[in-house]
Amino acid sequence: MSQLETAQAEYEDFTQQFESVIISTVNDQGIPNASYTPFVMDDAKNIYIYVSGLAVHTQNISANPHVCVLFIEDETQTNQIFARRRLSFDCTATLIERECDTWNQVVDQFQQRFGEIIEVLRGLADFRIFRLTPKEGRFVIGFGAAYHISGDRLNQLAQITGEKAK
Repeated sequence: MSQLETAQAEYEDFTQQFESVIISTVNDQGIPNASYTPFVMDDAKNIYIYVSGLAVHTQNISANPHVCVLFIEDETQTNQIFARRRLSFDCTATLIERECDTWNQVVDQFQQRFGEIIEVLRGLADFRIFRLTPKEGRFVIGFGAAYHISGDRLNQLAQITGEKAK
């Protein structure tokens, strides 16, 4: 198996080890905020988050729909702290209207994944679901092993060489 094939196989399973994702948002003054939230993902790699309207990251998403997400290997699992496996996506956030078919399907996915707490959240009017649609991303599995993902080819890695990294 080639290095690219090995990386591709690892990429396909990488997000399955996570129940939450780190999100980076920016407010309307350009001030960044890093946070995290539980998520569910569909086959097209859209990431759905179910967040309180009171949270800073939700207010930021409402002001600026550009969101970066990060999945990163646990520090206790890494062989090299400077080269933790990680996947990031630059995304555009879209609010899913409450009680529409998509909203109900996504809430059901959250309930299957996270259990009874979702029944409580479902009743809270300030909680919102956003779909984070990846535009491009980067999957890093070690030194000199970085891969680009983009556009309609989110399932396909392309190795980043010295030329592309500049």
